[in-house]
Amino acid sequence: MVGLDLDGTLLNSKKELTPFTKEVIAKAINKGVHVLVATGRPFTGVPLELREFPGMRYALTANGARILDTATGEILIEHLLSKESAKKALEITEKYDTLQEIYFDGQGYAKDEKLAHVERYHKDCNMWEYVRASRIAVPDIWELFYSREENLDKVQALFADMEERKAAWEELSECKDLNLVSSLKYNIEINAAGVNKGKGLIALGKMLGIEREEIMAIGDGDNDIEMITEAGVGVAMGNAEEAVKCNADYVTGTNDEDGAARAIVKYVLGGGEAC
Repeated sequence: MVGLDLDGTLLNSKKELTPFTKEVIAKAINKGVHVLVATGRPFTGVPLELREFPGMRYALTANGARILDTATGEILIEHLLSKESAKKALEITEKYDTLQEIYFDGQGYAKDEKLAHVERYHKDCNMWEYVRASRIAVPDIWELFYSREENLDKVQALFADMEERKAAWEELSECKDLNLVSSLKYNIEINAAGVNKGKGLIALGKMLGIEREEIMAIGDGDNDIEMITEAGVGVAMGNAEEAVKCNADYVTGTNDEDGAARAIVKYVLGGGEAC
């Protein structure tokens, strides 16, 4: 099994899936390998061509809070953020200049006024279109929050000011029922305590009868560290943060060099060194 992060890993800087990468994924699937996205995004935020990629049966989303069978829509593994915990996270992050997002049942929601100025909070212009297209704009986050009875996939806050982000991180860290990660240098992703991509990937492997040693994980951000250390083979992208590289078994090329696909060639397709 191969678990693939999306942003900074499988997708290039323009948020594209290259023809070479698609070809390599297809070859791995045809070889009998389970290839899946392992992302902090909700399922609705996964590019359609990956949601419908032939033979890509499973998806790990919201940092492992939801793992689903994409063919049937069945939720296989679910570890959600309680309403009580989510409320604390929202109360803390709303003190700052943030774009707050809440995720229910694989869908992200954000306040319409903040979403209209996404460029203030997302520093990467290649993310603007994706965010606007994948989030549902609502006039009031709290009204939506209280109107839903179910627990949440996760909460996310994107910060206009990095000093404010640092202060919010410190405050959120005191809440032991929360797990904090950051796939971007300017965001905080908030899941239930104990949720991470590594646990999710290993749990899915057990369900499918796949040993830890038969699992490869590829990523670039700090929300990928657990799955890179948990997997039998952990691969860091060439553009990964240093902490990710330090925990990896192998460092491949960057996401603009088809690094993830080249790691699959090396370890799965038997292509030797992929440069």
